[in-house]
Amino acid sequence: MPENSGTIPDTPLFDRAGSIRGYRLNKMAMALGQAENRDAFKADEDAYLIRFGLNNDEMAAVKSRDWHEMVRLGGNLFFILKIAAVDPTPITQIGAAQAGMSHEDFLYERLGKKRHG
Repeated sequence: MPENSGTIPDTPLFDRAGSIRGYRLNKMAMALGQAENRDAFKADEDAYLIRFGLNNDEMAAVKSRDWHEMVRLGGNLFFILKIAAVDPTPITQIGAAQAGMSHEDFLYERLGKKRHG
């Protein structure tokens, strides 16, 4: 029987430690479910992030839309996807970022889209 190490190579797992670490980030993202918070985020992203007490690394990840880094910092993908709804960002672009691939390669290699030519 294989040893259960609790990890998957190159995949950040959302566990209790990640939940605690990402609390502020997830709380901020979850609040984007309310229209007034989406408006505040769009009007002044820095002020909105500061309001939730995000640290510099968390703020940088959100502002650069670095999905992989947000997850590494404890972001729950379900919550941080709410940020994508504000921009809007295609879910496939986020999947590509998580996989470390270009969006185009992700569409073709992971989703089976046919290349022309």
